[in-house]
Amino acid sequence: MSYKKADFLPTTEQEMKKLGWKQCDVILVSGDSYIDSPFIGVAVIGRLLESMGYKVGMIGQPDIESDKDIKRLGEPRLFWGVSGGSVDSMVSNYTATKKFRNSDDYTPGGKNTKRPDRAALVYSNLIRRFFKNTVPIVLGGIEASLRRTSHYDYWSNKMRKPILFDAKADILVYGMGEMAVRELVTALANETEWKDIRGICYISKEPKESYLQLPDHDAILKDKEKYIDLFDDFYDNNDPISARGLCQKIDARYMIQNPPADYLNEDEMDEISALPFQLSQHPFYEKDGKVKCLETIQFSIMTHQGCWGECNFCAIGVHQGRTIRTRSEKSILAEAERFNDHKDYKGIISDVGGPTANMYGYECDKKLKAGTCADKRCVDVDRLCKVMSVNHSRNINLLKQVREVKGVRKAFVASGVRYDLITEDKQHGYSYLKELVKYHISGQMKVAPEHTQDRVLELMGKPGKKSLVEFKHMYDKLNKEEGKKQFLTYYLIAAHPGCTEKDMHELKRFTTNELKMNPEQAQVFTPTPSTYSAVMYYTELDPESREKIFVEKDTSRKEKQKAIVVKKNYR
Repeated sequence: MSYKKADFLPTTEQEMKKLGWKQCDVILVSGDSYIDSPFIGVAVIGRLLESMGYKVGMIGQPDIESDKDIKRLGEPRLFWGVSGGSVDSMVSNYTATKKFRNSDDYTPGGKNTKRPDRAALVYSNLIRRFFKNTVPIVLGGIEASLRRTSHYDYWSNKMRKPILFDAKADILVYGMGEMAVRELVTALANETEWKDIRGICYISKEPKESYLQLPDHDAILKDKEKYIDLFDDFYDNNDPISARGLCQKIDARYMIQNPPADYLNEDEMDEISALPFQLSQHPFYEKDGKVKCLETIQFSIMTHQGCWGECNFCAIGVHQGRTIRTRSEKSILAEAERFNDHKDYKGIISDVGGPTANMYGYECDKKLKAGTCADKRCVDVDRLCKVMSVNHSRNINLLKQVREVKGVRKAFVASGVRYDLITEDKQHGYSYLKELVKYHISGQMKVAPEHTQDRVLELMGKPGKKSLVEFKHMYDKLNKEEGKKQFLTYYLIAAHPGCTEKDMHELKRFTTNELKMNPEQAQVFTPTPSTYSAVMYYTELDPESREKIFVEKDTSRKEKQKAIVVKKNYR
């Protein structure tokens, strides 16, 4: 189906009437404007439900002071789906030093006036306010997914209960959600039992004895090491093959987390990618202004899901999973071809990638059969598991084919690239980087060493600086060979747990003397829920050794750490 023929899902009563609908089966409520793109999770769920024959309505960024938006489509027949949006609302609304952000890339016009703090919680309570005894409210999206157990909340500086206990919702779908939502809507439509569906959480009056029992909420309030115990069990039980269900006592009730839903296979990923996304903001919202995020996602291609990099400050592994699920080349090329049907397409593909672009096309055979390992990681400081055979050959061939698609003038690889995987791949790494340098970057390439001090890197779960230096030499050599003057820019983090001002001085010295550059920007660490780095920030302990670590919590000194690395003329 071409984009010209596809319609948006309805967001107004008038649209429903044109479709001949008296009632929606499902209404999805989001902290974003309604942007119909495969990069927007709530749009993916909406299109998936539509493909199953259900009538789906969308409400983006409803007014929380009145019923004018939340009542716009009436009450759904089966369930409400609530998402805080594509970005956690607290991360979206506040900087790492808790200053309010004035802009929002997912709000029409770009001004940050539409997304409430803790949006998933607020929208759920908004529904309860205006629809008494309504159909189930189902939370989903990254904001809910990362708050499904007791968690440290940086913005209030306290431990919070699982979000289901504050949101007055009935069910939480965690992870990517496609498989769980598919089963859940079928159960609700057929009025059959849904409490055994994989990939969901719910509240119970009774414990589930067969599940792994997490430390209860009261226990972690009294003992910070109990919180590390809880997070270890939570983190180790996220793989569909190996995970157990989890049970946690919260006051007199229990949070029940069923084992994760199965991952989509290649055919299923291809099917969802081919759904009739408009790749635009709905006209109802566009009248208030454009959304900036479309500049990067409108004509981008997601090649795969998941990441096994396991950076301790990143929640992708917990939300998307640590196993790569790859789309077929045929599906990706067909998506690139379909861009030609869109009136705004100029032949530029903004990104061909995923959470980590160069993890496309290979995985650990052992992991695919038995699930993620409980006792080791795929990659660590200066160490890649020997079972993980890095192979960029399929990615190289994909990029060559994308360049040959009709209408493609340039296809960028703008999403993250692991430089340590390029240096590790002795057979194809150099050729892959050559493809990027020659065809898929423009002016500069961004990499994310985050730091250079071994102890800080270890706490971050990042590779050591040896591979960074090797990669830089390789990159500079290729640019010289190709007659290009393209630069490397570096993502760097200040004030991560374990990082002192002395460490930042050493980082600055390394970037000046070894990398021959002056960093123009660095970001202050943000402790987001469901990350080991947030656990470190709260407990001030190394989760592995349980030894005390330094954690900078003073805002002005966090800013000073950042200033050290970005100041010029360092000596």
